[in-house]
Amino acid sequence: MAQGNHSVVKEFVLLGLSQAREVQLLLFFLFLVFYSLVLPANVLIILTIQSDPRLGSPMYFFLANLAFLDICYCSVTPPKMLADFFSRHKTISYKGCMAQLFFLHFLGGSEVFLLMVMAIDRYVAICHPLRYSSVVSRPVCSAMVVGSWCLGFMHSILQVIFIVPLPFCGPNKVDSFFCDITLVVKLACVDTYALELFMFVNSGVSILICFILLLISYGILLVKVRTGSSQGKSKAASTCITHIIMVVIMFGPAIYIYCRPFMDFPFDKVMAVLHTVVFPLMNPMIYTLRNKEIKQAIWRLLIKCRPLA
Repeated sequence: MAQGNHSVVKEFVLLGLSQAREVQLLLFFLFLVFYSLVLPANVLIILTIQSDPRLGSPMYFFLANLAFLDICYCSVTPPKMLADFFSRHKTISYKGCMAQLFFLHFLGGSEVFLLMVMAIDRYVAICHPLRYSSVVSRPVCSAMVVGSWCLGFMHSILQVIFIVPLPFCGPNKVDSFFCDITLVVKLACVDTYALELFMFVNSGVSILICFILLLISYGILLVKVRTGSSQGKSKAASTCITHIIMVVIMFGPAIYIYCRPFMDFPFDKVMAVLHTVVFPLMNPMIYTLRNKEIKQAIWRLLIKCRPLA
């Protein structure tokens, strides 16, 4: 790795999702429509939560931050992917590749830790309802969100610190539409077995552990809610189920991508699209569609803004 200063690769060639022109145009249209519809919807969710005092609970505060994270996450790769559909030479500079890799893992890691925070929030709300408002106060919520971002930064910077010194002196074709650790590391001109093992633990194992812990915690909360006699247990159970759906959607593709050797598999590009474009923007949408309070708040906001239009 000491040969990092002698790297001769100045840019990487992105092979994209398909080489067929007709398929590229179809994909461009589909992704553009999806991005144009779902991205403003996430912005609407944030504006609704910020403007409606009835949505002032920590749960909605975390949801607004999740929607913001998802918007940022989906701004890392899709814009370039859409632009590359009309480019004959799909390339990305070395620095651009490293920046893309950093922000993907920074924002993705922050989202994972934020989902853990949301699970803690549900635990306190269900198991200690009388102490909920004092334990999960606004300063505590803000601190946990900031902590999620800090942990995401630490996760990502560790990846970049070990990848930047790698010498890239020959192959520069990335068989995807963006740069990621599983795609870039194997292009290095040195043996990367130890580094791949570290990446596997830092990304794959940690994601799997978080996924299992979240499923177990929500499973326990569901059992407690179902067997309890407290008022509003139907709403609490619905919230837990929604969180489980979000966790499965978020972690499923990530586990497929990072919990295995750095090799090519048939569904890699499909999972990459789901992981970086589709599912992140769908998470807040799914929560909104299953939550009556947010839907009513959105209607109130739209009705309020209609005379202004």
